[in-house]
Amino acid sequence: MKANRLKKSGKKINMFGIFRNIAISIVIFTIAIVVYMYVPSRPLLSVLPLKHIIFIGNKHLTDDELRVIAGIRENNSLVTISNKEVSRRLLKSPWIRSVSVRKELPETLSLVISEAVPIALLDMNGHLFLIDEKGKILEELKDDSIPFLPIITGDPFKDSEGFSEAINLVKLMNDKGFSSERDHIEIIAQKPHELTSIIDGTVVKMGSGEYEEKLKRMIKLEEEIKNRGIHVDYIDLRFANKAIIKPVIKEVIK
Repeated sequence: MKANRLKKSGKKINMFGIFRNIAISIVIFTIAIVVYMYVPSRPLLSVLPLKHIIFIGNKHLTDDELRVIAGIRENNSLVTISNKEVSRRLLKSPWIRSVSVRKELPETLSLVISEAVPIALLDMNGHLFLIDEKGKILEELKDDSIPFLPIITGDPFKDSEGFSEAINLVKLMNDKGFSSERDHIEIIAQKPHELTSIIDGTVVKMGSGEYEEKLKRMIKLEEEIKNRGIHVDYIDLRFANKAIIKPVIKEVIK
């Protein structure tokens, strides 16, 4: 019975929101019609002029950049502004994941923005791009200020499977705090079974899958390598339950 009451309550809340939006729309158009009928000398564009544009949630894109993308300006009429069209324009930006547009009478347009979060840099043919967790290119970096993020080297259009595995590895490294503990991480996106990373100068052959277990093995090996003073050529973690450390001189199988 309690569950049913909760469901009914949720429906009432949802219906209230729908009726509220309908009521707001009716009020706006009623005012527009009244003004147009009784003050014919005033154009429709001057009805309910927009005075305030509020953006909430944006961190990368500035308010001015969002205004340009949305194609809205102050003194535009709230009556003539289409929420759907404004959302459509904003969603063309790769930085914007979602947007909610709301008219607040009599003179405010409020927009809640959800932005994409860069997780890595893509080094493709000598150009650096910020990419999100889906591998989507956000923008090209054209100045010298490079944020510290893992670097994926490769071409996602030629090696899509290897690039997808590199994204999975980066996400795990970021989620586990591994990336923040390292000075430099580069992942070479080749064929999945050839996936290789360079971590603080050490070449680590990762292969595909089971990345969390492989990183744990690597961290244990680092301590042993340091204690024994081994100069490592590379570490191979591609084999289950086994790691191959290749010193500069000879190979040791653990």
